[in-house]
Parts: sequence; C-alpha cells; structure tokens
Amino acid sequence: MTAKKAVLQLSVHEERIRKKAFVTVSRFAGVSSITMDDKTGKMTVVGDVDVSVIVMKLRKICNAEIVSVEVVKPPEKKPEPKPAPPKPAPEIGAFPVTHMNYPYQYHPASYAISYYQPYPYSRVVDEPNTCVIM
Repeated sequence: MTAKKAVLQLSVHEERIRKKAFVTVSRFAGVSSITMDDKTGKMTVVGDVDVSVIVMKLRKICNAEIVSVEVVKPPEKKPEPKPAPPKPAPEIGAFPVTHMNYPYQYHPASYAISYYQPYPYSRVVDEPNTCVIM
C-alpha cells in the first residue's frame, strides 16, 4: 500500500473523547503522524493505513466522517554530488613521540614500587628474651 493523507471530521466536545480518539488512531500499524484542529474538529492522519477501518473504530467513540483521502508522494531524491577524492596523508619527517615526560604522568608499572615488601620477602622475628609469668 502507499502512504495516504486522510482528513476526518470528528464531533469532539470533551477533552476525554479527544484523547480517546488520538489513542485509538495511534494504535493502528502504519500511522506516521496525527494532527487535529480543535476549532474545526478535523483530524489529519498520514500513513500506510486503511482509512475506512479507522473511521469504523472512531465511530464507537464519537461521530466520524471522511472528508478527503489523498495519496502522499514521497519526496524526490536529489542527486548527491560526488565527493572529492581523498588527499594523501602528509609524510611525517620527525620521529614519533612514544611517551611524554610530564612531572605527574601516570606510569602503569608504578604500583610495583611500594614501601611495603610483598609476602615472600617478609621476615619473622623471634625474640629469645621472652618474659613468661609462671
């Protein structure tokens, strides 16, 4: 099916009925946009839907009539200009910098240098002069 623009005349007197009409129409698959003019009571539905089925559902809520149905033409595609060929990358004459020497730079191996010795190098001290009260 092709996209259609349908204008429907609704007799909506309350905000509650207006909201129910919007919800009913929005539940149809293929509806792309819904607009409503409150002064005239005209609802415009754009999408790939069957307009007669929408009107039958809306008649359960309020009085609904079809004013017009038009086929929406898709917008014409403009030819895209061809992109310019990419410029070659300039050659680098200097040596690339592998690391930066900032005073507060993070060094990934700095966690290994610590003030505490790891467990394999720990010492156990036994004092020979232990005082035991008997």
